[in-house]
Amino acid sequence: MLQVEPSAVVDVVLQGGVIAYPTEAVYGLGCDPDNEAAIKQLLALKQRPWQKGLILVASEFAQLEAYVDKTRLTAEQLQNAFEKWPGPFTFIMPIKPDVSPLLSGQFDSLAVRVSNHPDVQALCQALGKPIVSTSANLTCQEPAMTADEVKLQFADKIDALVVGSLGAEPKPSTIIDAISGKILR
Repeated sequence: MLQVEPSAVVDVVLQGGVIAYPTEAVYGLGCDPDNEAAIKQLLALKQRPWQKGLILVASEFAQLEAYVDKTRLTAEQLQNAFEKWPGPFTFIMPIKPDVSPLLSGQFDSLAVRVSNHPDVQALCQALGKPIVSTSANLTCQEPAMTADEVKLQFADKIDALVVGSLGAEPKPSTIIDAISGKILR
């Protein structure tokens, strides 16, 4: 497992690797959202059922437009998200029909966030697209809060570890349904 800066993991991600990286509140596991094999590997490592879906994080909304069907959202619904971004708010938005069901799970929507975390921002900017984001932990375990905790849970099972500081958030992102405005978590 490599320990690297955010920009140094671009090749790892684009070649189908699974990485761990700091986010606003916890360490996350991530991979290329356009690589089905990488998504399957991430789900297997985490022991997460695909039906639950995953989150995509980006450095700007434009990176999410290939995945989100914004034609099914009103200008007001989009503005509500834009007012909270970048930040620790994940919005459930309609998904485009050609996006992998491994990302959306059993739903016809996708969880997306424009992050304000500097490492996530740098990573997504270097990739030129969003990255899958799910907490770095085995399903039903506590999320990793440090690089050492990531190493304990995943040892040599991930391809790279971005070592950095977590953001100031005390808990994972708030999840909001973009259509109804309802807070789900």
